[in-house]
Amino acid sequence: MHKFTDNANRLTGQAAFKVLARAQELERQGVDVLHFEIGEPDFDTPEHIRTAAAEAMNSGWTHYVNSAGILELREAVCDEFEKSKGFRPDVGQVVVTSGANPVIYYALACLVGGGGEMLLPDPGFMTYYSAINYFGIRANRVKLREENEFRLNPDDIRKQITPDTKLILMNSPSNPTGGVMTKSEIEEVAEIAEEHDIYLLSDEIYSKMTYDLEHHSPSVRDACRERTIVLDGFSKAYAMTGWRLGYCVSPEPVAEKIVLIHQTIDSCTNAFAQWGGVAALKGSQQCVSDMMVEFRKRRDAIISGLNSVNNIKCVNPQGAFYAFPNITGTGMTSDEFADYALDELGIALLSGTAFGPGGEGYVRLSYAKEIEVIEKAIERMKDAL
Repeated sequence: MHKFTDNANRLTGQAAFKVLARAQELERQGVDVLHFEIGEPDFDTPEHIRTAAAEAMNSGWTHYVNSAGILELREAVCDEFEKSKGFRPDVGQVVVTSGANPVIYYALACLVGGGGEMLLPDPGFMTYYSAINYFGIRANRVKLREENEFRLNPDDIRKQITPDTKLILMNSPSNPTGGVMTKSEIEEVAEIAEEHDIYLLSDEIYSKMTYDLEHHSPSVRDACRERTIVLDGFSKAYAMTGWRLGYCVSPEPVAEKIVLIHQTIDSCTNAFAQWGGVAALKGSQQCVSDMMVEFRKRRDAIISGLNSVNNIKCVNPQGAFYAFPNITGTGMTSDEFADYALDELGIALLSGTAFGPGGEGYVRLSYAKEIEVIEKAIERMKDAL
């Protein structure tokens, strides 16, 4: 009999990879499955980024490096913040990590811990809840509403915040909804964090991936020197999911703690991959612009298509590459619809409840797919529903 810790018994993992495994098993049985479950751009990493990493590898960047990241990448992040946010952090505020996901665990481990309370959106990215469960953190969930285009409402935060709240987590553009908060909403959340003297973790992994609204960061209020921690990375905007390269910018004392936990777990981040990150930030951003042109076409196709299916309606996402349709009109729960879509229609998508109880009545589709695949999925739904 295996005996695990309470932390281990609370682990939940990520639903996307569980659905992927089921879908792949069906494919082995000969089923034609259309994949909308994984949040991953289907574009190749741009050539100049791949070339930079390959040259670094061939030049000997295959050994341990500074646990905080190579200086060149940390300085490139500082340059990026100065250009996109209007302030320049110190290099000591920047920590390069093995993907952006670990920053969530590192920040919660350092700033909230077991028994602490944090406030976060519901529905929200599944890793938030996996980390919360693991640490035994009390989740103060703020419901995202369809009528508000799934934007985190500062008024709701004010109503729900308690003296025990240690951290607010926000994510704009949002996974799973694609919602993008307005500048005034974001500034008000930053103001609330300051009023209550608590930390603010801003997940900005989709910051370069907006359509009609410009991204705004709460970090402009304190330049990440007092309470704001910005989480970002290269997976989405630069199609570098397999590179596992992310970073955070935070108050320097927080960065020092994050470096220590990162050092303990990973030692350091892949050296030659970091040179790919330098090329991504310092090189031409046309690759990002071109990808977003294509994503806009796909967004328009899937939203129009979903809204043409009986008993399904979907708001227009303003960022990322996710559709979060309301399926309550079908009479099915989110889990039932997700199972039906995969088992009966050959469409792999995620139940809204994978992102928290606030996702009941919805499902998530990642439209990082060719338009022909999107149209095929819509036709299958129309024929069935």
